Amino acid sequence: MASNLRVVTLNFWGTQPPLERRIEIAARQLSALGPDVVCLQEVQHHAGRTTATLLAERLGMHAHYAMACEWAGGQEGLAILARAKCDDVRVLPLPEPRLADARILLSAHVATDGGPIWVHTTHLHYRLDDGIAREKQVIAIDEAIRALGRDKDSAPQILCGDFNATPDSDEMRFLRGLTTLAERRTHFQDAWLRLHRESQPGDGPLEGITWSSENGFTRPLRSLDIDRRIDYVYVTSRKKDGRATVHDCRVVLTEREGSGADEICASDHYGVLADVQVVPTSA
Repeated sequence: MASNLRVVTLNFWGTQPPLERRIEIAARQLSALGPDVVCLQEVQHHAGRTTATLLAERLGMHAHYAMACEWAGGQEGLAILARAKCDDVRVLPLPEPRLADARILLSAHVATDGGPIWVHTTHLHYRLDDGIAREKQVIAIDEAIRALGRDKDSAPQILCGDFNATPDSDEMRFLRGLTTLAERRTHFQDAWLRLHRESQPGDGPLEGITWSSENGFTRPLRSLDIDRRIDYVYVTSRKKDGRATVHDCRVVLTEREGSGADEICASDHYGVLADVQVVPTSA
């Protein structure tokens, strides 16, 4: 019996070239990690199929895709890949939709050895001054997750994605239970912070960076500020029976393949992996 569920989240960066090489790199590195669930953001269509489907086929997984927005050139959305087909998949439109830039929460009921649990993925607005929009979005996400069960007997829930906000932002501090938004409080575990110490100002760069200047794909986008931790795995509060305990969390999909000007990563973002306990310790 597998007591932990291994989850990886990755913003896959649409269909940016070289797409086939990026898919192969992502599939090879994900296969080595052996995730039970993969949460993807910036999923787009290529040759009539989604990039999530192309990855799922290489990983032997089922892809559950939902469109977030569309424009003249196509559409973009989120996907959850799982070993078994999920019995329930839900989509929630998030506040502050914009022309060709709407945001959603995609939720899938994923089978585990501890019983089915809800896994969620999202992608919040990206601009540096979008904090108020992101605050409204995380409040809506918290409401949706609470509606699925947050009492002491409920199964753990996992929330993944590209939140486009650093850990010290109000929207991320709200999720960790450190500040109030709209007269609301909540609490999720930031899987990275459960197992790692982040540096304080003056101690050097933050650990756990997922939007990194080491990744050549980010360099044309310096106006968005590079070297930030903006991709997360959040887990609902730990249970007395051990469920929802975070046993591992690390930045993954950082490996660059090729050399010189031909050196590339799977995406312009790095991924985040977390192992979350889903079976009671006494089981």
